[in-house]
Order: sequence, then C-alpha cells, then structure tokens
Amino acid sequence: MSQSLKTKNSLTNFFSLLWDAITGKETDYTTVSIRKAIFLLAIPMMLEMMMESVFALVDLYFVGHLPNSSNAIQTVGLTESVLTIIYSLAIGMSMAATAVVARRIGEKNPEAAAKAGMQAILIAVVVNVIISIAGFIYAKEILLIMGATETTAVQGTTFVQIMMGSSVIIMLLFLINGIFRGAGNASIAMQSLIIANVANCILCPIFIRGFGFIPAYGLTGAAIATTIGRGLGVCYQLFHLVRGNSALKIKLSYFKPHFEQIKAILKIAAPAILQFVIASCSWIFLAELVATTGGDHGSAGYQTALRLMMFFMLPAWGLSNAAATLVGQNMGAGHMDRAEQSVYTTMKFSVIFMALVTILFLTCGKYFAAFFTTDEQIKAVAVEALRILSYGFVLYGIGMVLVSAFNGAGDTLTPTKINIIAFWLFQIPFAYFLAKYLNMGPTGVFIAIPVAEVGITIASFILFKRGGWKKKVV
Repeated sequence: MSQSLKTKNSLTNFFSLLWDAITGKETDYTTVSIRKAIFLLAIPMMLEMMMESVFALVDLYFVGHLPNSSNAIQTVGLTESVLTIIYSLAIGMSMAATAVVARRIGEKNPEAAAKAGMQAILIAVVVNVIISIAGFIYAKEILLIMGATETTAVQGTTFVQIMMGSSVIIMLLFLINGIFRGAGNASIAMQSLIIANVANCILCPIFIRGFGFIPAYGLTGAAIATTIGRGLGVCYQLFHLVRGNSALKIKLSYFKPHFEQIKAILKIAAPAILQFVIASCSWIFLAELVATTGGDHGSAGYQTALRLMMFFMLPAWGLSNAAATLVGQNMGAGHMDRAEQSVYTTMKFSVIFMALVTILFLTCGKYFAAFFTTDEQIKAVAVEALRILSYGFVLYGIGMVLVSAFNGAGDTLTPTKINIIAFWLFQIPFAYFLAKYLNMGPTGVFIAIPVAEVGITIASFILFKRGGWKKKVV
C-alpha cells in the first residue's frame, strides 16, 4: 500500500472517529481500546467544558465594554466566585451521579442507572430551591462580604439576584450532564451546552445594549441572557431524558423517592460536594484578598485572568472526566487493570494539552487580556496573574485526572481530605502571608495558587498508586 493511501485511510478513520464522538455513537467503553474510548469520551467532554467557560467570557466581554467597566467586571467576577459554591454542589452531585450511573452501566444494569440518575435530580432540586431564595434576598450583602465597594454592590444587586435565583438551572445543567457522562453519552452533554451558549451569545448584546422593543439592561442584561441560555440547555437535556436515549430509559415512576438509593447517593455526594466547597471557599477567600489588597483594578484584573484560565482549564477538566467514566464503567465490569490504565493514558493526553496552554499564556497573555478590557491597569494585573498561574498548569492537569479517577470510582473522600490540607491549611495561610505580611498584594495570591496545586497533584499520585480506590463499593 502506498504512503499516500495509508495517510488517506488514517485521515478517513480519524474523521470517522471524530464524527462518532460528536454524534454520540453508542459504544461499550469496557471493551474498545483505551485510546479510542478516551477519544470518544474526551472530545465531547472537552467541548462541553469549553462551552461552560464561554458563559463567563461572553458576559465579561460585553460588560467589559460598558461605561465604568471596572465595577461591572468586578461584579461579574465576584458573582462567579460566589456561584462556585453552587457549582460545587452541582459538581459534587454530578460526580456522585456519574460514579453510580457508570458503575451500573458497567454492570450492564441500565435500569438501575436510570433510577439512580432520577433520584440525584430530586435531591438537587430540593437543595437548590433553598439556596436560590437565600441568594435572591441577600444579593447585595453577598457582594459586600466579597469585598466589593458600596457602589459596585448597589449596581450589581440585580445581577446577583438573577444569577443566584436561577441557581437550580445551573445545578440541573451540571447534574444531568453528569448522568449522561456516566452512561457514556457525552455528546448529549456537549450539545446541551452548545445550545445554551449560542443562545447566550445572541441574547447578551440584545439585553445589555437593547434591541428594538427590548430596553438596554446593561449589566443586568448579562444575567438575563445567561439564565435564558442555560434554561434552554436544561430543556434540551430533559427532552432527551424523557424521550429515552441510548442506555438511559426514563420512566415517571423513577422520580418516586427511593430513600435507600438517596442515602447511597448522598454518601458519595456529601464528600464530593465538600471537596469542591473547600476549593471554592478558598477561591472566594483569594478573590476577597485580591480585592482588599489590589483595589477595584486589582480585583477586575484577577477576575479577568481567572475567566481566561478557566476557559482553558475546563477543557482539561473535560478530558479528566473521561477518566472518571472509564474508571466507573470498567470497575463495574470487573476490569480493574483496565480502569487503572485508562487513568495513566488520560494523564499523558492531559500533559500535552496543558503544556500547550502554558506556552500560549506565556506568549499571548497580554493579547488575551486586551480582548476583554481597554483599561491598562486591569490588563497589567491580568497579564501578571496569567504568567504566574501558568507555571503550574502541567502538574495541575495531572492532578485533575487523578482527582476525577478517585471520584469516578466513588472514592470522593480521598480528594476531600487532600483539599482540606492543600487549600485551607496551606494555600489560604500562605496567600495571606505573602499578600499581607510580605506586602506582595495580589502577586502573593497569584504565587500561592500554583504552589498549592502542585502539592495536590503529588499527594493524589501517591494515594492513587496505593490503590485504595479499587476497593470502593458503589
């Protein structure tokens, strides 16, 4: 066979596999090659996570071009920091759902997988109704606690009310996607985020600047557009759940509370939620520390850098989610060696991706920051933050894969313990020491972040090698 023909066949096979990944061709991930399984899962998962990060970037772009943009950027950034608590609950629940659903799918018991997914949704809705009410009532106080000025808090109250009041939509978007990922149908999760983002991109300028009979809502318009966009994504998810897609066949009777199942899910979800709450609270503290030591411009620059970082981090997280699904399904099928090998192979891909991101940030950080703001002070802080944060990206990527592997196995307690030590006992005191006692201000906070992440990766690798996660019963 000629070299040109081999190349042509290779390209044909690649695009065929890519199409299968995007369209969600039904596959048994416990039998196909590990590389193929990772590719089929990771492509839609990475696109899904990239789409999730686009929400904040789109909002940041449009509000960054409003008059007095530093207050608007700070409001968006601080609100996103608070919403990370909601994200933590959503991610924790979705991790539990992914672990249980993946294990049942691996055991070839799709009915039990569907029942578990519906019980997780019941738990999520009940919890988030309470949070939504509290967030709506205390919106202004939340911004003030986060370090915002009185002016910023007043201007941003309605924005926070809408974002916090609609938190149940955020929860469902994450959770239902976790159910689909556990079932191996990552393409539905990806498609729901694409729909949500397309709607947000169209509606953001309309509601912010006004169009026709729709008045200009300014900063509040960003919250309206994002909520509508996410709501459409959830509607798309529910459509596929009700219709019945691939391994998940939903029946109305599955929504009846099953307390033993709820108890089992909460046993996994509780440490998973705590795991991400710990990390989120640390990020909130760091955001407050930057705001108090760097002022409005320092805070806005830091929030700009975080939004840019997450745009590239979330795809890496999507890649790591492939490991969670493969670990869960292969453990359910009794293939422990295959589950472990899936993690190591995913780690290799993550290293390559994060190395490219590091190079990109070190060389093009100033151009990325300039795209979102014309304020030179904000840009300077954002560029410095991107440069310092990028030094730990490669090890951070490895750590994400290892944490996802633990969670996919249902061992959510191990990453939680690591987070308590790394974030609360080290990162927060270290950041405070650098920022306050050494008078490094925001720079000290930036340095503390990659240092703590490196520690998480080292600890996770040691515990993963010990193999305690293999004994986890879900």
